[in-house]
Amino acid sequence: MSYWVWDSSLSIGIDVIDGQHRRIVDYINDLHEAHSDHDHDKVTQILMGLVDYTVTHFAFEEDLMTQAGYPLSASHKKVHESFIAHIQNYKKEHEKGQDIARKLMSELQIWLTNHIKNEDRHYVPYANEVLGKKKSWLKKALGSFFGGGK
Repeated sequence: MSYWVWDSSLSIGIDVIDGQHRRIVDYINDLHEAHSDHDHDKVTQILMGLVDYTVTHFAFEEDLMTQAGYPLSASHKKVHESFIAHIQNYKKEHEKGQDIARKLMSELQIWLTNHIKNEDRHYVPYANEVLGKKKSWLKKALGSFFGGGK
């Protein structure tokens, strides 16, 4: 049974970004399953994957905002940096043997929902302008790197 089910209220309308957000939800569900199975090693693997994927997603999103000329990209990046530092603290606590999974899952769900609905949606018009250009290098890169770019 899933901990969290993706729904359309989380969609920002950019396929590649929505797919990345869905993947983060999948990581949260995987974390729930590993925690439920009391599989410490699997929790470790998922946590490492989640951190790596989130860093990659944020870098991708920040590059998209920069290319789109989004005026709040610097402050958005600071929010990302703060979140990564927070997640790194969870990782350290887990490495010390603390059971962080349940609290982390809850925080991730709340944070991701709020971030998508209250921050990510603001850059969509800027990103759509860049992505809408027929010969946009970014659109081509999206298609080849993440299989999206619509």
